[in-house]
Amino acid sequence: MVKPLLRALAGEAVRPAPFWLMRQAGRYLPEYRKLRASADSFLDLCFSPTLAAEITLQPVRRFEPDAAILFSDILTIPYAMGQEVRFVEGKGPVLGPLNPAALRPVGNRLDPVYETVSLVRASLPGNTALIGFAGAPWTVAAYMVEGGSSRDWLQVRRMAFGDPERFAALIDRLVDATIDHLAAQAAAGAEALQLFDSWAGLLPPSGVRCWCLEPARRIAAALRERHPSVPLILFPRGAGTLLTEFAEIGDCIGLDTSADSGWAACNIQNNAAVQGNLDPALLVVGGEAMEQAAGEILSALRQGPHIFNLGHGVLPVTPPEHVAALRRIVQETA
Repeated sequence: MVKPLLRALAGEAVRPAPFWLMRQAGRYLPEYRKLRASADSFLDLCFSPTLAAEITLQPVRRFEPDAAILFSDILTIPYAMGQEVRFVEGKGPVLGPLNPAALRPVGNRLDPVYETVSLVRASLPGNTALIGFAGAPWTVAAYMVEGGSSRDWLQVRRMAFGDPERFAALIDRLVDATIDHLAAQAAAGAEALQLFDSWAGLLPPSGVRCWCLEPARRIAAALRERHPSVPLILFPRGAGTLLTEFAEIGDCIGLDTSADSGWAACNIQNNAAVQGNLDPALLVVGGEAMEQAAGEILSALRQGPHIFNLGHGVLPVTPPEHVAALRRIVQETA
């Protein structure tokens, strides 16, 4: 029997809608916080297959979603390429200065991630699909150039607009590394893949097409060649009406919180499945506000393939009982 998530990704209007959440494993769960305290650093968790597999499985045991998403991070690729990457409590990722000439091939440095995929796949309930993921080249490059999160992301835009040849060379390297990384996850047992382009919305439409859409097209084509049965979810946050162009190359389009679900039903569901898009803040609030918003999304997208999710990741202050309540709401809406 085909798993509900995979049926939706194949274009079927599955009801109730398959359910999982971005960042469903993480700091809002007490069991995660306990495990995190046992590791020296966040990257230690990402590169410890036993621990990363356990973290991936924690929300599966608690909420029984239709998918598990691998516990890892989009910055494992620059780390494997030799750029310094640290995660600082209260600040987030901090990267060392970027020297493109010093970047090395990834080699076997991400093998622990693929071991995690295999461990999780072997441990999942029969109806739960496993999603692997990577950061899209534009978003990963943004962190590499800026050295971490930024208030205005000026440096990466300055490089993209002012030195496009040099920036294209960086994007090309990231495209190749991303293809290999996603393909290896599929080979290890991932049944679907998601490409996170969290900062696509920083760019004007021409920039989105150049630095987000075209790399995604190349990645999708290579993955179709290597793993034709593994669907690809694209999440170009802030891409607006350009989502219709992404729908031509991905099996599913993730909607951020700014996207109108009614518009997506009319403009995307005829070409691709839609995933999303409850505001994570509503999951924090819970109650009637959450239930009403979830119902509106489910109603708007009910005629086509839809996977219920958030418009971005679960926030650390989210009460776990609100996730359980949301799961029930989606299950009870046929």
